[in-house]
Amino acid sequence: MNLMLQAAGDAAGAAPKGLFGLGGSSSMILMMVLIFGVMWLFMIRPQQKQQKELAKFRDSLEKGSKVVTAGGIHGTVKEVKQGTIVIQIDKEVAIEVDKAMIMRAPGA
Repeated sequence: MNLMLQAAGDAAGAAPKGLFGLGGSSSMILMMVLIFGVMWLFMIRPQQKQQKELAKFRDSLEKGSKVVTAGGIHGTVKEVKQGTIVIQIDKEVAIEVDKAMIMRAPGA
């Protein structure tokens, strides 16, 4: 009886096996890598893709393009300069905005 209790105690006191039969710390590292991979796949990658598309849109702006600024101002590109764009928002009203503040085309 004593021998059976001792064997049961040895089995209970053994280090628990983690994921895939690995030790506890290896399992934790694997889980962290998997969490980062999923986060990159569903959060970081789509955001990078969206930023590239926005940069491509800003680079393709030309005279006559309709745009919306970050402040919500709708207008038509009147002139494209190095780092800024002149937007005509009414017959006699034109404003100069930073190129980085152009967010999208209307309806997009």
